[in-house]
Amino acid sequence: MRVVIIADFADAGGGAQSVAIQSAVALAAAGTPVTYIHAVDGPVDPRLGQSGIAHQGLGQPDVWDRPALAGAVAGIWNRDAAKRLGAVLGSLPAGDTVLHLHQWTRAFSPAIFPVLLRSPHPLAVTLHDYFMACPNGVYYRFDRGEPCRLTPLSAGCIVAPCDPRSAAHKAIRVLRALATRFATAGRAFDVVHVSDRGAETLAPFLPGSLRQHRIPNPVAAERGPSAEVAQDGKIAFIGRLTREKGADLVAAAGRAAGVPTMFIGEGPAADEILRIDPGAELLGWRSGDEVAALLRQRVLAVAAPSRWYETGPLTVYEAMAAGVPVVVSARAGAAETVRHGETGLVVEPELGPLTAAFGEISQPGRAARLGRAAHERYWEAPLSAQMHAGRLLALYGGMLGAAPALSQA
Repeated sequence: MRVVIIADFADAGGGAQSVAIQSAVALAAAGTPVTYIHAVDGPVDPRLGQSGIAHQGLGQPDVWDRPALAGAVAGIWNRDAAKRLGAVLGSLPAGDTVLHLHQWTRAFSPAIFPVLLRSPHPLAVTLHDYFMACPNGVYYRFDRGEPCRLTPLSAGCIVAPCDPRSAAHKAIRVLRALATRFATAGRAFDVVHVSDRGAETLAPFLPGSLRQHRIPNPVAAERGPSAEVAQDGKIAFIGRLTREKGADLVAAAGRAAGVPTMFIGEGPAADEILRIDPGAELLGWRSGDEVAALLRQRVLAVAAPSRWYETGPLTVYEAMAAGVPVVVSARAGAAETVRHGETGLVVEPELGPLTAAFGEISQPGRAARLGRAAHERYWEAPLSAQMHAGRLLALYGGMLGAAPALSQA
């Protein structure tokens, strides 16, 4: 069996591409030949080369790096990307090859779906977000600050002013979503949800021709002793600083509860965070090793109060693996792994509940007890790269007809 991983990028700069790279590396470690195809010629994660994974860029710019009109056209239907991908796929050896798409909205565009589906090789698509149905990809009303309740591409959806940027961007994203629906209509292929939350949100809007599965994302964590949670540590938010992820809520709840906060990441909410709490510590992006060190040295708990139906985030699992307690949104997929009051706290992403949770977790000894329980619980069934590769290989075997395809993993 050979696996071809396809994504817009080849560096671990975002959640979807990070998982694509981790999957490729884990499959290679399991002895599976892997090829990694990326649209954008840019930084390449060194783990690909270190794992002996062949990779090929297709010379496409990120749509956000193109002039406005060219970016809009390429975002809706990038013919050149589709043509180049088709040429690469045509050079693959016939036989037991599986294609696995992780990301296509930043450079590839829906134009690649006809190419992928005409290929003799079966296709799997991991649904890290909701772009397979929803124009803005997160099924969230940015104009109202709440999850969407409309049917994607219904009349109400099309006219809703829900885009985080502008009405023009919404129009382009509607056309891209229509192109995705057109390009995949009536075709049977496999899609992978990464959490129950993701499946429950998106599955009702997917066509019945798709074979749906659930395989959790891998977590990059090495087993070690549970962290000695610092009682004088800070509540940490890790990720892109945006309102839909609740970064502003962390600042407001921290100030209200009298608990210091730390933000690891960058994003448009940075200035708002400092307006809410001038004492908040903004560290910018940090490497994985730096984040791991901060978790064990300076963090009281990790907060992830997403307002949208987030399929993850991975930071919750990483914190639990280290023995650091979490305060997570009831809307997030990661809440599925948290036992409220035992391994962390699950709350509605609102100021009152989050403030109360911060007050509770800052009580003497509370965070340490939750952290130890989280560590024990996580390592009973870790979301390791080896586990992830095994479940993917089982799925691929079913796709190739070697075994019944999985519906759950």
